[in-house]
Amino acid sequence: MTGPDVFRLATENRLMIAGFLEGLDDRAWATATLCEGWTVHHMAAHLVQPMLIGFGRFFLASFRYRGDTARTVDHFTRRLARKSRGELITLLREHAHDRVDPPRVGPIGPFAETCVHLRDIARPLGLSIDVPAAHWRILLDHLVAPSATPALCPPGRLDGLRLAATDIEWAAGSGALVTGPAEALGMAITGRRAALADLSGPGVARLT
Repeated sequence: MTGPDVFRLATENRLMIAGFLEGLDDRAWATATLCEGWTVHHMAAHLVQPMLIGFGRFFLASFRYRGDTARTVDHFTRRLARKSRGELITLLREHAHDRVDPPRVGPIGPFAETCVHLRDIARPLGLSIDVPAAHWRILLDHLVAPSATPALCPPGRLDGLRLAATDIEWAAGSGALVTGPAEALGMAITGRRAALADLSGPGVARLT
């Protein structure tokens, strides 16, 4: 995938997520997501963070947390979560077309977040909404590549595993087999333990 293609798909996903969030009620917005400590409201705030918080501002704030990226992300997410639901949805729509290209990560990072974070929200709510299967194929190809973003798939996580999707034609790696829907593979690879139950094969224990 070229940069423009990834930007376009990320835009499509953001607009879909904005519509999805708009249809959720108060209870859903207060529901915990798969990201520990974050409700759906926090996740909505996090989804606009890449477009509103530039690298320079993020870098400077990270000094407060001694370079801890996760804590810095949480800091900005909670600040943005002070905005109302309507404000966050409007911002997500207004900035859906922004071409976010973070240093060292590139456009695949923000695109990956639209795929994974949608399901971080939807899985706890028991909802089936998802990005197109073709988007998961793109993300899976990135996750198994040597150049995979470490924050998404730490080095060594997939060593000794053969991954195969059961709903699309996709497979990669060698070793103990792990099979399941592309979404579940992507979610498990990126550290979502809730997705492990949807996988099968002798390699699941290793991935766990």
